[in-house]
Parts: sequence; structure tokens; C-alpha cells
Amino acid sequence: MTSKILPGVLAMATIVVASNILVQFLFGQWLTWGAFTYPLAFLVTDVMNRVYGRAAARRVVLAGFVVGLICSFIGTQISGEFGPLVTVRIALGSAVAFLTAQLLDIAVFDRFRAGAWWRAPVVSSLIGGSVDTGLFFTIAFSASLTFLEPGNDVSWAGEALPLLGAGPVVPLWVSLAVADWLVKLVLAILALVPFRIIVGSLSGRTT
Repeated sequence: MTSKILPGVLAMATIVVASNILVQFLFGQWLTWGAFTYPLAFLVTDVMNRVYGRAAARRVVLAGFVVGLICSFIGTQISGEFGPLVTVRIALGSAVAFLTAQLLDIAVFDRFRAGAWWRAPVVSSLIGGSVDTGLFFTIAFSASLTFLEPGNDVSWAGEALPLLGAGPVVPLWVSLAVADWLVKLVLAILALVPFRIIVGSLSGRTT
């Protein structure tokens, strides 16, 4: 089984590393390039779950979690223009959000496994992605959680601005979270195409 899920482990590790690098580069006003690569982690988890089952998917998620911790540690050691590239709050938010959302994705996928082929990946990715976004941005930037890292000034994230530049006035971090969430929703649908193709290919090899 270990050799069978190795491609999944490598894919998850690649996505986590790439996302940690690309999150440093802005895409427009509300997103970073990492927002477009990170949701692919749900695709990898769902493929592993469909083909090899929950236990295999959990092992792939655990591998991604360990890689994420390593990336966060490296980021805390690199100083940027405004301090460490990865703060304690960002590292904590990233770790909690990833592990919680991915394990939830596995549980929800398994609940809908017997339904239409598209239902499990769509529902699990939407729920997992929503939880991921909510946990990360709240832990990393909400003013109510400044006690997690008092020395880290995240007041910029609390600047009151119209939601995505056009909606009601909310803290900046809420707009960032909503933009990230919308990308996850779109990619959850688009990922159905590679999900179907990859699952079909891997299932053929295991029969």
C-alpha cells in the first residue's frame, strides 16, 4: 500500500511546498498565487480516498501536514521586509486549518462515497475548503486572537474596508478570506475533471 500511495504523498508534498512559496506573491488585490495551488490538496486527498480508502488518504494528509510544518519552520527563519515570512499565528493557523479541513474532507467524502461519483468530491471539498479558509484567516489575522502572538502587529488586517472593494465595510482580513473561499469553490468544481480522469486511470491499475 505504501508504494501505491507514494505518488499521492509526492503530489501532496509538492502542492504544500509550492503553495508556501507562491503565497508570498500577490495576485491582484485580494489573493496570492498560492490560493490557486493550495486547493489542489483536496483533489489529491479525494483521489486517494476514492481509490485506496480512508486510511490511505489519512496517511497522505499526514505527510502533507509534516511537510507543511517544515515549510512553516523554514519560513519563520527567513526575514522579509516586515519581519519573518511566517509568523507564529500564520504557522499555527496553517497547521490547524490544513489538518482539520483535510480530515474533515476525508470524513465527508466517506459519508457520500456511495452516491453519484461527483457528489463526494464536490461536497467534501466545499465543506473542507470552507473550514480551511475560516480557520486559517481567523487564527492568523483576527484581532480577537492577538493573545496568540502579542508581539505580532496584525492591525493592518483589521483595516475597515468595503468587502472585496464593493460590499459592506468589514476588516480587510475578511475580504482576503472571502476571496480565498471563492477560489476554493470554483476549483472544487473544476477539479471534477482531473478527479474523474485520475480515478479512472488508477482504478484500472488496481483491478
